[in-house]
Amino acid sequence: MNRKDIYTIALLFILTVLVAVFSNTDNIKYVTFIILFLSGIKFLSVAFQFMELKKANNLWKSLLIGFLVLFIGSISIILQ
Repeated sequence: MNRKDIYTIALLFILTVLVAVFSNTDNIKYVTFIILFLSGIKFLSVAFQFMELKKANNLWKSLLIGFLVLFIGSISIILQ
């Protein structure tokens, strides 16, 4: 494993711990947005680092980011 993989795994671990910490708070409205945002960062870091999407065509990158925005946006609208 190279250094970028180790840094990405460390970032994923830190983000997972942050999601666990935020999930124990009482303010449900803001916590859901924070958890969705952190999960989106985790999703993009896995896709670009481990699925080698950073070397892919720009269409695939924009489709992945667009899917993530639509998914998080729709969940945020449903939860309001």
